[in-house]
Amino acid sequence: MRELAIVNAQLVDPASGRQGPGALLLRDGAIAEIAWGAAPATGEGVQRVDAGGLIVAPGLVDLRAFLGEPGAEFRETLGTGSQAAAAGGVTTVVCRPDTDPPIDDPAIIDFIKRRARDKAVVNVLPAAALTKGIEGREITEFGLLLEAGAVAFTDGSRAVRNPQVMRRAMIYGRDFDALLMNHLEDPDLRGAGVMNEGEFASRKGLPGIPNEAETVMLERDIRLARATGARYHAAMISCAESVELVRRAKADGVRITCGISINNLTLNENDVGDYRTFCKVSPPLRHEDERLAMVAALAEGVIDVVVSDHDPQDVETKRQPFAEAANGALGIETMLSAALRMVHAGQTDLPTLLAALSTRPAALLGLSCGRLSVGAPADLILLDPDAPYVVDKRKLKSRAKNSPFDEARLDGLVRTTFVAGRVVYEADAV
Repeated sequence: MRELAIVNAQLVDPASGRQGPGALLLRDGAIAEIAWGAAPATGEGVQRVDAGGLIVAPGLVDLRAFLGEPGAEFRETLGTGSQAAAAGGVTTVVCRPDTDPPIDDPAIIDFIKRRARDKAVVNVLPAAALTKGIEGREITEFGLLLEAGAVAFTDGSRAVRNPQVMRRAMIYGRDFDALLMNHLEDPDLRGAGVMNEGEFASRKGLPGIPNEAETVMLERDIRLARATGARYHAAMISCAESVELVRRAKADGVRITCGISINNLTLNENDVGDYRTFCKVSPPLRHEDERLAMVAALAEGVIDVVVSDHDPQDVETKRQPFAEAANGALGIETMLSAALRMVHAGQTDLPTLLAALSTRPAALLGLSCGRLSVGAPADLILLDPDAPYVVDKRKLKSRAKNSPFDEARLDGLVRTTFVAGRVVYEADAV
């Protein structure tokens, strides 16, 4: 029996909203005892970790990250991606299926699970492609893919363009209670756009992407979800009108949830600045008014989850003129630190933020992590929320270095990450 006690901690349980001093006893990879305001009774031979008054909270659950395998190991691998995740406090990652080949077959699911078991230091769960070859024409075999270990269905960075295909997917997915996640960017409305449509794009001489590229597809999907009863998750929303669409759909009883990228939550179109390709993402960084609406919707609970949208790109695809550079940015290692900006600014509180980063995504996947409760997996972080640091892309653990937060000052460092009670990351002493 392996036991470890984390004492002298500030416990934060986002599932209940409770926080206060206390200690945890971990046994055989799970939380065995929670002692609020006290220390657990431990016998001889129990390893003790003194948290020094820092926060102990559930590890983060990231619903959207590109981890490179199979076929794009030059951008990221399950090994490097999971190391970056652990450094960012993420203990469970759902990997995108738009790889090469796509994750649309049980054999590839099995490959991902075996590679993750051998190479990853955190939990890696595969999302399967919603359509075969992520071509948007024919839906995949949901039943076989779920049986193989898929936890959700999405075409990754590609939107399902054909409404009939999406309708069939929802009808089919409903029978399995499958979670369907769609990337909301209508290719026709996006057109040649490369950044948010508006005055700033005009001044930069760049074609814009209107909000309607997102809202038209979201409204379509909500109508289909309402008609079919499917379990639908809007992968990433980015504008105020989308918030209102989701709010009304929830009030009407539609089985809908939504997420937002850490990029759209903490950056705006002005961060593109002098054509910084590291800030070219999808959905694009929006106007500050839209970003503030997103922050308010997160605090209110309309936005359910925050994702890293971790999308490493190699140098060749980013060292291009802005219009020609690839979309995508690193996010998994800096997600929590960047999100803490909202806590420090008084725009939300820590339990609310952590609920969107751990409790709610875990619930969507039917996982028992994301909460401090007896019997839950001991997937935990030890967090210093006020520790200042400057992001240095050379020190990031991802294989790629395209971080929009490079050289940014952030407050909040993960000191230690535990997966199943085992330390998988420890920050260097400052």
